[in-house]
Amino acid sequence: MLPHRLLAGAPLFVMTVLAAPHVVAFDFKTVGTTAAILYETPSAKGNKLYLAPPGMPLQVMIAYGEWVKVRDMNGDVAWTQARVLAPRRNVLVRTPGGRVHAGPDDTSAVLMTADKGVLLELVDPHALVWARVRHRDGVVGYIKVSDIWGL
Repeated sequence: MLPHRLLAGAPLFVMTVLAAPHVVAFDFKTVGTTAAILYETPSAKGNKLYLAPPGMPLQVMIAYGEWVKVRDMNGDVAWTQARVLAPRRNVLVRTPGGRVHAGPDDTSAVLMTADKGVLLELVDPHALVWARVRHRDGVVGYIKVSDIWGL
């Protein structure tokens, strides 16, 4: 039989373990001013997979010396040199017809509609339901977090 003091702490432990995945944030970076070469392995001698254009957001999965393993919006995984990534945050619209609103709600005016794959600068990286974004044409507004990738 277990002592009561261990059992008394069990609900707190279970709640902490169950809540932990919700507080883990993904690390996203943006390709800098020049295109990034994405490789199959963490080496410039590895097979080149493709070029990631400037501004493209990538999820950083792991760092290995001067290299980082990244994932793109399609789920493809590759390696690139950490120095080609910038801390500036961009996101990609993941749904066709993503709407950028004047305010953080469905009833506010629609400022623009963005096709899937449109690049937006992330103005507020701490968004939960609505993200404040800026389009390259200068439009600043809010889009649902569920409609973008890179946050």
